[in-house]
Amino acid sequence: MPTNERIVVLGGGVSGLTTGVVLLEAGLSVRLVAEEIPARTSLVAGAIWGPHLVEPWADVREWGLTSLDAFRRLAEEGKAGIRMANGIMAARQPFEEPPWSKLLSEFREADASELPHGFLSGHRFTAPVVDMPVYLDHLRRRFRDLGGRLEQRVICSLDEFAGVSAVVNCAGMGAAALAGDLTLRRTRVHQLVIDNPGVTEFFSELTGPSSVLVHFYPHGDTVVLGGSATDDDGGVAGDAAAAHGIVERCAAVEPRLADARVIEHRVDVRPTRFEVRVEFDHREDGIPVIHNYGHGGAGVTLSWGCAREVAQLLAEGLW
Repeated sequence: MPTNERIVVLGGGVSGLTTGVVLLEAGLSVRLVAEEIPARTSLVAGAIWGPHLVEPWADVREWGLTSLDAFRRLAEEGKAGIRMANGIMAARQPFEEPPWSKLLSEFREADASELPHGFLSGHRFTAPVVDMPVYLDHLRRRFRDLGGRLEQRVICSLDEFAGVSAVVNCAGMGAAALAGDLTLRRTRVHQLVIDNPGVTEFFSELTGPSSVLVHFYPHGDTVVLGGSATDDDGGVAGDAAAAHGIVERCAAVEPRLADARVIEHRVDVRPTRFEVRVEFDHREDGIPVIHNYGHGGAGVTLSWGCAREVAQLLAEGLW
């Protein structure tokens, strides 16, 4: 790509920062503009690799694989808050292996002795687990070290950026207004961070579209517990009653979690859409716009794959 192209990336979450890094590595001049850097939505993620409840599968598969490779390399480097962790995904009824299981070489059916009480089926696997505050700080440093510029402010329109070659819209829920996308909906997520009583493996209950979640992801001295994911316009303050329920559900799986000290409530809204939008568009003045939003709970999982697709779309649209 030519190095004189001036790209503005909108959004300070994992999608925006990753996209900015990929474009900088391609030799472009990149300015990232967002109200929050890093964005709260990404800070509150668990997070574990796994393309759950996200479409379209043909694209998700490729985006997820690209990201999986990137996370494995970062885990080997050991500097980005990412590690390859072992754990179990289980259900209280029989279930088929999800399609993404074929992307993991160490995915296998769990023995009955490995399942928590009350669970009838499950699978063991190894996947990237991401400590989001550490990882987002890594991405921000990487972005700056590559020469990227950060600008923290409210964005009101895709048209407010003059003298640019293209705009990349990674604005998450902000894309509803910026792109006029009425298909985006708010999913309020509530998780807890607690002191780690010695948990080393992750756990996730397969609950399908239920708003009540049971999962825990250890990150050294802390564990992220979840949680809930509800389609509503509730605020982002922690709720004591909801927190009690989260701890109670997780402790039923891992009793050591019952009395651990709660360090932090993590509450925010995810941008959920019927399918992820990574698409070439343009403003009325002809300036290219690439959309990259609507990842729901799979923003981390798809981040590197979607970012590389954005780079490809820019290459095809500009030259």
